[in-house]
Amino acid sequence: MSRRSLSSLALLALAACSPQSAESAPKAPAADDSGRREVAVFAGGCFWSVEANFERIPGVVTAVSGFAGGSTAEPSYEQVVRGGTGHVEAVQVTFDPARITYRQLVDRFWLTIDPTDPDGQFCDQGPSYTTAVFASAAQKPAAEASRRAAAARLGAARFVTPVRDSARFWPAEAYHQDFARRNPARYGGYSRFCRRAERLRAVWGDAAA
Repeated sequence: MSRRSLSSLALLALAACSPQSAESAPKAPAADDSGRREVAVFAGGCFWSVEANFERIPGVVTAVSGFAGGSTAEPSYEQVVRGGTGHVEAVQVTFDPARITYRQLVDRFWLTIDPTDPDGQFCDQGPSYTTAVFASAAQKPAAEASRRAAAARLGAARFVTPVRDSARFWPAEAYHQDFARRNPARYGGYSRFCRRAERLRAVWGDAAA
């Protein structure tokens, strides 16, 4: 979905990112939903993939694609990809803390990315695709403890994804929301081209999510 050097992937991205009219379908509440809500923000490269990964987790209520960490108010996708805003692609996850804890979400997040890549993720490379956990002051101890545990598995020197201070989150345009669910063929082609599954297995082995 980014501007890539390979023409075939660029064509795939152009087709995938054309405006969509479909809206996100509301997620039915689980029978054991406590009604409590907390929010977490993760940057893991392409927000299509991060959103799709979190939406499958029991206890997650919504996952919204967007941008975080920059200085420009209400940035557009084109502005962020072009550079200069300081934002990275990110996903805001709203969850029920009675069904899944924040620490469990962070633990899961590491297994969906390559935290040894300082320049992006898979075939999405560049400043807007770098990774981070954006944590509030209350969330930071759990996020940092999770990071230490994950880094110990891969080697602390190789593990570059930081825990950053919480930052203003801006939702992306409507056509990016629920992209993997609404466009399974296009998303599947993108994911296979980027060899996400293979790279995650190379990094995490059987634990890869």
